[in-house]
Amino acid sequence: MTPTNPRTPATASVPVRTPVHLDLRQDVALLTAALIDINSVSGNEKVLADAVEHALRLLPQLELVRDGDSIIARTNLGRTERVILAGHLDTVPLPITEGSLGTVPAYWPSGAPGEGILYGRGATDMKGGVAVQLALAATMFDAGAAPDKDVTFVFYDHEEVEAVKSGLGRLVRNHGSLLGGDFAILLEPTDGTVEGGCNGTSRFEVTMRGEAAHSARAWMGSNAIHATAPILARLAAYEPQTVTVDGLDYRESLNAVKINGGTAGNVIPDKCVVEINYRFAPDKTPDGAEAVVRELLDGFDVVRTDSAAGARPGLHHPAAASFVVAVGAEPKPKYGWTDVARFSELGIPAVNFGPGDALLAHKDNEHVEADAIRECLRALRIWLGA
Repeated sequence: MTPTNPRTPATASVPVRTPVHLDLRQDVALLTAALIDINSVSGNEKVLADAVEHALRLLPQLELVRDGDSIIARTNLGRTERVILAGHLDTVPLPITEGSLGTVPAYWPSGAPGEGILYGRGATDMKGGVAVQLALAATMFDAGAAPDKDVTFVFYDHEEVEAVKSGLGRLVRNHGSLLGGDFAILLEPTDGTVEGGCNGTSRFEVTMRGEAAHSARAWMGSNAIHATAPILARLAAYEPQTVTVDGLDYRESLNAVKINGGTAGNVIPDKCVVEINYRFAPDKTPDGAEAVVRELLDGFDVVRTDSAAGARPGLHHPAAASFVVAVGAEPKPKYGWTDVARFSELGIPAVNFGPGDALLAHKDNEHVEADAIRECLRALRIWLGA
């Protein structure tokens, strides 16, 4: 018998995970349900990213690059115009409410898959939009057709968490040359209406100092929580502006969102921090937004802790104008911050357009109409000439 060498490590077969198969040519509402069935809470996008990559690699007209759990797929037809269709693969965490419908796997209340309303985490934010991207990629060359524009499809991870983890941000850093284009569409839920640009967002902390004391002898100290009252009064009295930018009216908001102070039930607090969020119109830079907050809270210790610039709507660009015509609805402003701002920083006009009601995003009953997904796909096909 041949002796075993103790220095030789034992070998073991490593199981190879076969990617989940996605049929990109099935009805786009059914494709959405298939995407929902794959749990992809932020940080857990790999299985879905593998499935998307595997499906796209079967399409010879696309050139692919994968970076972590993000994917870029591009046509190279030599067209004079290139558009970007982008969407994130991740979702917020699953609902914990018993009996919630907005979870995984997908659920059709009608009992007939593909008919009526589709429930599930990501139904609106934004697996319906991702399904539209995938369906377009698979079918835009059918029957000898070809789009009249070159198309870059972007699928990315970690959108629903802090910006430093953003897959799109990582793609910009690592593969910026592949993200050039004339116009970008982010398939965030907009109820099938073009929403141009987005507001910017900044966060601030205002710290008040006091002097700790036993609450039985409160007069020996100075209550830092009480000292925040003038800050809260100024914020409550502030009237947010509505600012017109390139023909769209962006409504701002400035609010205290958190207050933190105190150490125990019998101690007068010697420190209190008020956290403030300012959603500002895209006519302002983050520095300009900070100036507004500092003017309002003059005399207090204001520190900016985070900020992200907004994006002008860019609807004057010919590609954007033609897309608005193809959709056939009056464009609206995007009040929240979205990744259109990242494209704007690259000098690319960008809009939000996707199936589903944004007000349902992240809710326990998150859902989307099957026909809304189909209508989104139809509008993009017409516009792309595919």
